[in-house]
Amino acid sequence: MQLQDAPATYFFKLWPWFEANRIRIIWGGGVIVVAAGLISFYSWQRDQKEITAGKALTQVMKSIPRNATASQQADLYLKISTDYQDTSAGQRASLQGAAMLFAAGRYADAQAQFQKFLDAHPGSFFAAQAALGVATSLDAQGKTDLAAGVYQRIINSYSDATAVDSARFGLAQINERQGKLAEAVNLYEAIVHYNPNGSLGSEAGSRLMELKMKLQSASPSTAPAAPFKPNH
Repeated sequence: MQLQDAPATYFFKLWPWFEANRIRIIWGGGVIVVAAGLISFYSWQRDQKEITAGKALTQVMKSIPRNATASQQADLYLKISTDYQDTSAGQRASLQGAAMLFAAGRYADAQAQFQKFLDAHPGSFFAAQAALGVATSLDAQGKTDLAAGVYQRIINSYSDATAVDSARFGLAQINERQGKLAEAVNLYEAIVHYNPNGSLGSEAGSRLMELKMKLQSASPSTAPAAPFKPNH
């Protein structure tokens, strides 16, 4: 019986405190309800914006005229990225717009757009791809040393395997142009190791065979780079 009466006893002991603090409790409960409602509304609004942005991006992709230039396509995508910059569709549109600027030969503009994306979304799923866009745009402008630095940073800092392999390939191409064949071999070997069945791995394998033949016929005084060791 005592156990059954315990909740009631506790309630009666609590009642004077409740009476003394009744207004504060009511206001506190009201604040919680309002806050919960605002959070729910914000979540719904965000979801709706994501849906609207996705539909807008899909519509642009479906309605681009066949004779539209790369610059015109870039403008269409970049408008979506501006209108829906806080959505995943807006992020994709931003990268697509930057890619179209690159395709139009507007390498400096493409670099700026890729960098703008990185600055706004450093933790995005697409960050590695944006960094790769920066490096490729720099490379296309002949800014080789800057491009090499960004390629190396991608290799060292990102976990996106596709972007990392592409960065390795870009850096290997720079090394080839600079006569650093042993370093290029090392990078191509890494691509073949991690991506043996992909198109990039196949291309890296072809370059690897050609460069190894060049190295074999090179002067013995040429010091080879340290052999590639895969990370496990």
